[in-house]
Amino acid sequence: MSAAYETLFTVTLSILGVLLFPCLLRAIRGPRIADRVVGINMIGTIIIMMIAILSLMLEEGYLVDIAIIYAMLSFLAVVVLVKIYIGVYRSQKTEEENRHD
Repeated sequence: MSAAYETLFTVTLSILGVLLFPCLLRAIRGPRIADRVVGINMIGTIIIMMIAILSLMLEEGYLVDIAIIYAMLSFLAVVVLVKIYIGVYRSQKTEEENRHD
């Protein structure tokens, strides 16, 4: 039974590793800033899942703590990126309104 779980964990980690690349492409290429933020958020989520699976696979409880800390950091990073995006959007909107007046 242990070998079956190890195989399942390995396959799942491989699939998640492959799924990181489309998210990385979306984070790099965009085309909008919102697409980039979603891509970065998905990368963080996939990495958290990978750490949690590694915790089960290696039977190391401290990895769950690391996954929780990484989740908090990922959340804060997304909040900061959204704040920056909102600031850029508002400044562009203000400039456009000033040009029309």
